[in-house]
Amino acid sequence: MQRRKFISKTMLASLASAIGTDIVYGNMLPAQYPVLALQDPDPFALFSKDSQMVLLNDRPWNMEAQAHLLDDKVTPNKYMFIRNNGIIPENIDVNSWTLKFDGESVRQEKTYTLAELKSKFPQHTYQLTLECGGNGRSEFDPPAKGNQWTIGAVGCARWTGIRLKDILEDVGVKNDAVYIGYHAADTHLSGDPTKEPISRGVPMAKALQDETLIAFQMNGKDIPLAHGYPLRLIAGGWPASASGKWLNGISVRNKVHDGTKMTGTAYRVPCEPVAPGEKVKDEDMCIIESMPVKSLITYPKSGATLKSVASLQIRGHAWAGELEVSKMEYSIDFGSTWQACSLEKPTNRLAWQHFNATINFPKKGYYEIWARATDSQKMAQPMLLPGWNPKGYLNNACHRIAIKIT
Repeated sequence: MQRRKFISKTMLASLASAIGTDIVYGNMLPAQYPVLALQDPDPFALFSKDSQMVLLNDRPWNMEAQAHLLDDKVTPNKYMFIRNNGIIPENIDVNSWTLKFDGESVRQEKTYTLAELKSKFPQHTYQLTLECGGNGRSEFDPPAKGNQWTIGAVGCARWTGIRLKDILEDVGVKNDAVYIGYHAADTHLSGDPTKEPISRGVPMAKALQDETLIAFQMNGKDIPLAHGYPLRLIAGGWPASASGKWLNGISVRNKVHDGTKMTGTAYRVPCEPVAPGEKVKDEDMCIIESMPVKSLITYPKSGATLKSVASLQIRGHAWAGELEVSKMEYSIDFGSTWQACSLEKPTNRLAWQHFNATINFPKKGYYEIWARATDSQKMAQPMLLPGWNPKGYLNNACHRIAIKIT
């Protein structure tokens, strides 16, 4: 007789939180039986998200913030976007969780328990910017398929973990290593256990950066389940799809990793500009690496009304993938002229930077405030949409908010 599997303590706690009370005899709930009260679960309660977050879909779960929710310098869990490709794993047992290193370019396969990782290697904390490669997809025309993100699929939390390069040194890597690919415990939407929902990776140069972490904490606490508990790869400054959740394997490859969503058009853009709507061959698509320069006005909220002509304080964040932001500007005349903002240095490399400015309006009426960041290689955000691409990636057009002065 097959032994019944019961729901994990972690998932039970999440379900109880979503329902708003303890689940009596919850420890006896078989894992394959959904709780009736949550046939249509409240995702905001289930994932401890603010009710102003925007749900895009529930299979898989995808949710984004609104610009004004991202005002914190360090993004809290309740405002961090969710981008999933498969079904979130259940019955997680941290005591038996392992991380396996294999691939053509490891000297010997090696497996670590979570406890071993935490005790054997030095721990580091960095604030790192994660942004979905499709953030801003909803603005492309012709429309691109995929989650119709607006501006809120970005965040900059504080991550604690072990440098991947320290573990790779302990594992032993051959000279022919060119890429790492991750593997995870989430389930394919089809339910087929032989299929991975996503298995992406990064070149060795990125894997060996100080800031590339195998993380187990987000903002000083265990990583929330929706964000990869108990272990997550964090590769800040690159599309967040490179930061694999529910991490249980790393393959060190002697070629570009060819896992799920590493081939074809996934997380790739045309190597050369194309006309809107043009079809592009797979071999003419290039993998997205460092994200482009971008900024976001987080205060005030778009649509704010001022009762008299007065000065207005604005603030927000700017980021530039692997680079720093060197200049931040705003415009209130639809980009005809630009004024400088005060811009802070990043807390650490790959963290977003904070800006602010005081705006004086000449008279009553309707205004749009546009924000434009320029990176350390003098690349500035475009005022309008950047080059069209089939999957709607890398929209870094200037963010703008509406203000009315009555």
